[in-house]
Amino acid sequence: MAAENTGTPSPRELAVPELSLVVLIGVTGSGKSTFAARHFGAFEVLSSDFCRGLVADDENDQSATKAAFEVLNFIAAKRLTAGRLTVVDATNVQRDARKQLVELARAHDVLPVAIVLDVPEAVCVQRNADRPDREFGADVVRRQRDQLRRSLRGGLSKEGFRRVHVLRGTEAVETARIVREKLLNDFRHETGPFDVIGDVHGCRAELEQLLGELGYIATRDDQGRPVDAAHPEGRKAVFVGDLVDRGPDSPGVLRLVMGMVRAGHAMAVPGNHESKLVRALQGRKVQVSHGLAETLQQLDGEKADFHKQVEQFCYDLVSHLVLDGGRLVIAHAGLKEAYHGRASARVRSFALYGDTTGETDEFGLPVRYPWANDYRGHAMVLYGHTPTPEPEWVNNTMCLDTGCVFGGTLTALRYPEKDIVSVPAQQVWYEPAKPFPTATVVTTDAGRGTRQAAHAGAVRRDPDLLDLTDVVGKRVIETAHHGRVTIREENAAGALEVMSRFALHPRWLLYLPPTMAPCATSQDPNLLEHPREAFDAYRHGGVTRLTCQEKHMGSRAIMLVCRDQHSARRHFNADDGATGAVYTRTGRSFFGQELTEQLLTGVRAAADTAGLWAELDADWLLLDCELLPWSAKAAELLQHQYAATGAAARSTLPAGVALLEQASQRGVDVDGLRDRTRARVRNAEAFTAAYRRYHWPTQGLEGIRLAPFQLLATNRHTYEERDHGWHLDAADRLAEAAPDLMQRTRRITVDSTDPDSTAAAVAWWDDLTAGGGEGMVVKPHANLTRTRRGLAQPGLKVRGREYLRLIYGPDYTETANMDRLRQRNLGHKRSLALREYALGLEALARATAGEPLWRVHEPVFAILALESEPVDPRL
Repeated sequence: MAAENTGTPSPRELAVPELSLVVLIGVTGSGKSTFAARHFGAFEVLSSDFCRGLVADDENDQSATKAAFEVLNFIAAKRLTAGRLTVVDATNVQRDARKQLVELARAHDVLPVAIVLDVPEAVCVQRNADRPDREFGADVVRRQRDQLRRSLRGGLSKEGFRRVHVLRGTEAVETARIVREKLLNDFRHETGPFDVIGDVHGCRAELEQLLGELGYIATRDDQGRPVDAAHPEGRKAVFVGDLVDRGPDSPGVLRLVMGMVRAGHAMAVPGNHESKLVRALQGRKVQVSHGLAETLQQLDGEKADFHKQVEQFCYDLVSHLVLDGGRLVIAHAGLKEAYHGRASARVRSFALYGDTTGETDEFGLPVRYPWANDYRGHAMVLYGHTPTPEPEWVNNTMCLDTGCVFGGTLTALRYPEKDIVSVPAQQVWYEPAKPFPTATVVTTDAGRGTRQAAHAGAVRRDPDLLDLTDVVGKRVIETAHHGRVTIREENAAGALEVMSRFALHPRWLLYLPPTMAPCATSQDPNLLEHPREAFDAYRHGGVTRLTCQEKHMGSRAIMLVCRDQHSARRHFNADDGATGAVYTRTGRSFFGQELTEQLLTGVRAAADTAGLWAELDADWLLLDCELLPWSAKAAELLQHQYAATGAAARSTLPAGVALLEQASQRGVDVDGLRDRTRARVRNAEAFTAAYRRYHWPTQGLEGIRLAPFQLLATNRHTYEERDHGWHLDAADRLAEAAPDLMQRTRRITVDSTDPDSTAAAVAWWDDLTAGGGEGMVVKPHANLTRTRRGLAQPGLKVRGREYLRLIYGPDYTETANMDRLRQRNLGHKRSLALREYALGLEALARATAGEPLWRVHEPVFAILALESEPVDPRL
C-alpha cells in the first residue's frame, strides 16, 4: 500500500526499498541536487541538468531537454536492469514527466518511490537569484509550484508511486534521513539448510509423515493436533504454496505450517489456491471451484479467530523468496531470472500462475508455457503448481508438486544436498480433471530424482540437450570460489570451433584442467626458474605448508572411468558400450574407443583392487593424471622438429666450427663467431639429450604409463577440500594395484618458513632436473586455499634449466637471450590460471550435484575459451 507522509518538519526517516526508482520532485531551487548528493551515491543519482550538459554542453539549455531525458531514461533502464537503486534528480512537477518514470519502474518490476521537497517559494526564488547560471525569474518558480500543489492534491499514490514522502519546509529537508529497506522477498541472509516441500493440498497426514522422514519433531496441542515441527539440526522447511484445497484436512495443514512459520522453523510462499482463499475469506466474489468448496466447508468447523489468522497469514505471504545469497529462489509456479528479487503485479502473477499461452487444453485447463526449458539463471528455482509424476531437473529448476492429492506422492528436496525425499499418498483424495500418471520408486540418487513415470505418455526432457546460445557471445559465469568470470565473444568463437570439431561428446567433459602459472623469474642470472621463488610467493601469502610434486614429462590427461556399463548408462546415457573417456586439455580423446576401453578396464580393475569404489561409494571416478610418453602429436613434434636441431648439432655446426678454426689460424678475426658456434654445438647437444628423455616407442597400451596425482570427483563428491597427501596416497594405491600400467608421483612436503625444509626441497629439485628432468609443481598442501588476497594459486611450476631448452630453444641460456627472457610478464598468466581453476571447480560442483548438462558444460567450455587469450604459450 502507498503511504503519503505529510507530517511536521521534525526529523524523520524516509524508507526507500533497496531496489527502487526514486523520483525527486520539487521546483527549481528546492535543493533536490543537494539532497540527492547527501543521501545517495554519486552514480545512483541521474540529474536532468547533467544530461543536458552531456548532449548540449550547457546544463541550462532548455532546448536540449527532450534529448537529455532520453539519455537519462536510457541510463536509468540499464541500472534497473542490473538491479541497482536509481534516483532521478529533475523537477518532475508535471504529471506526464512522472508518468514516464512510473512506467519505467513497472517495465523493470521495481517500486517507484516519490520524495517531494515542498520548500517555500521565496526560498527557491532567492536560491535561483544567487546562482549566476540561472537566468529565469520568479514566474518560473511560481508556475512550477502551482503544478506541484496540483500534483499533491491529486495524490501521487494514485499515479502509481508505491511510497510517497513529502518534506514540507527547509527544516524537514535538512533533517530527513534515508533508510534503505530490504524488499519483502529478500532473504539472502537465510543460508539454510532447507527442506523445500511441494504442494500439500490439505494432505495433513502425508505432510506429517514427510516431516518425520526429514527428521522434524512435531509439537502437538492439547487436542493432539500438530501445531509446530522443528528439526534438531536447525534445518528449515520451505513450502512452495498450495497448502489448501482438494485434500481432507486443509485447516490441519494450515495450523501446522502457520505454527512452524511463527516459530521460525519454516518459510512459505503463496500458491494460487491461497490467493483465492484470501479473497473468499474477505467476502469478495470468487468462483468456488477446484477444491475451494471443500476448504471452506472444513473451515466452518473452526473458530472465527482461526479464520482471521488464516486470512492474515495467507495475505502476508510474499510472492517469492530469494535465499542463500541469491543462489536459491522459491516461487509457487516458478520464476524466470528477470523477475528474481523484483516486486510488481506482473512478478506476483507469474509466481502464482506461471506463464500461460492463453489457450486451454482438451480438459479445459490453461496451457502453460514451459518457462523452465529456457531458464539459464544462476539461481536454483524450486516450485510446484503443475503436478508431475516425478521431480526432474530442468535447467537448474525443479517442480516439486508430485500430485499427492491425486494419489501421487508428497515430495521434498533437501538443500543444498539435493536429495529427494518422498512419501506416497494414502489414497486418491481428489479426482483430477486431467488424468494424473502414477510413478514408481526406482532409485535414490542425490540431485537426480527418485521416481520414474509408469505410463507410456510421460515426456522427458533430453538430458543431453545443449543449445548454441549457451556458449556463443560474451558470457559472464558466476563461480563459487572466484566470483564472476567473463568470457569474451571472440574467445568463445574459437572454443566453439575446437569443441564442435574435435572434442568428445560433452557428456564426458565434466572438467578441463586449468593452465598453470610458473614461479616468478629466478634471481639467479643463470636460471629462469628456481624453487625459492615459489616458496617465497606462498610464504608471503601466508601459506606455510606446501607439497612439491614431481612433474612428469607427459601429456596432461583427464580420465573419467565408470564402475561398469550400467553406471555409464545411468549417469552419462552412454548406450554405445563406452564406460568413460581419457582426454586432453582441449577435450580430445587420446585414443580410439577400443584402446580407450582397454585403458579404462585396467584403471577400473586397479580401483577395485585398491578398494576405492567401495570406500568412496562411487559409480565413477574422475582423475587428474599425466599420460606418458608425450602424446602422439607431441612425439611427432619431438621427432621431426626437435630432432632436426639435434641433427644440426651432429653435422652442420661441428663442420662450421672446424672451418672457423682454420680461418683463425690464417689470421682472420673470427674468434667471436667461433666461440658462439661452439656454444651452439654444446647447446644443441644438450637439447638433443633433453628431448630424448621424453620420447619412446609405444604399441597399443605397451609403453603407455599413467601417473595419477589427484582424484577430482566422484558421482557423490568433489575433493578439492582434501589435502594433497590424501590425493597422492589414493594415487599410490592405484599404482600399487596396477604397477605395469601406472606409476607413482614422487613428492616432498615443505615448510615455507623453515630454511632447512626449503633447502631440502631445493636439493630434491636439483636431483630431479640434473639429468634434464622437467622439474616439480609446488602446491598448497591443503589443496583449495584462500589468502587475504583471495584464492591462492593451486600450483606453481618450477621447470629445470635443461628442460626449458625444449620450450625456449637450445640457445636460450645465452646471456642476451636470458636477459630478454627474464623480462617475461607473468601477471596475465597468473590471472588466467586462477580463473580457469575456479571454473573447473565450478564444473565439478555442478556435475556432482546432478545439474543439467548445459550447466556443467558452461564452465568447461569457458575454460577452453580462456585458453585462446593472448598469453605467451611458453610460460
